[in-house]
Amino acid sequence: MPRDTRTITADDILSLEQYDLIRAEKKQEAIARKALTRLSVGPHATILFENWDSMWLQIQEMLRIEKGGAEQLEDELRAYDPMIPKGAELTATLLFEIGDPARRDAFLRTIGGVEDHVAIQVGGETVRARPEGDIARTRESDGKASAVHFLHFGFTPDQIAAWQSGEGSAMVVIDHPNYGHAALIGADSRAFLGRECF
Repeated sequence: MPRDTRTITADDILSLEQYDLIRAEKKQEAIARKALTRLSVGPHATILFENWDSMWLQIQEMLRIEKGGAEQLEDELRAYDPMIPKGAELTATLLFEIGDPARRDAFLRTIGGVEDHVAIQVGGETVRARPEGDIARTRESDGKASAVHFLHFGFTPDQIAAWQSGEGSAMVVIDHPNYGHAALIGADSRAFLGRECF
C-alpha cells in the first residue's frame, strides 16, 4: 500500500477475501490510531483527524458492507480520497453527537454554519477550516447543520514548522456563537499527525 503517494487508487484496495484475512488486525490498528486522532471539543463535538490508513480502512469497510464491486469502488474512492491529507494540511471529520434524537435535532438547528467556525491554533497562528466541497453541510431551508462535517485545514510552511516544533500549545477551537469550545491537542497526537500529514 503506497501511503507515500497521499492518494488511494483501485490498486491499493484488497479483494473482500484478502481483506477478511487482515480485518481484525486493521481494526485493532484503528483503535490504537483513534487514541491519537480523536478529540472531544465541548460536550457534543468530536473531531477525528484522518490519514491514509483511516480512509483506506473506511473504503474497505464500505465495500465489505455493501458488496457493490467495481462500480461502488469508484464512488468510494471519489468520496474518501479527498480526505487524505495531501502534505500541507490536516483533514478531519467533525461529529456532533447527542443520543436523544429530539434533543439532537433541536441542537443542530442552533448551530447552522458551524463549519465556518472551526480552527486550529498553533504557534500564535490560526488555521481556519475549509469544508469539503462535496455537499452543503448547513441546510439553506432552515439553517439546520449536519451532524457530520468533513474539514480541511491548509497550513503554510511556517505553520507546519510551528506544528512540528512541538513548542507552545496546539488546539482545536469552535467559535460558533451557540457553541464555543476549545480542546488542547496532546503532544503525542501532535507528533503523530505531524509525521502522518505533513
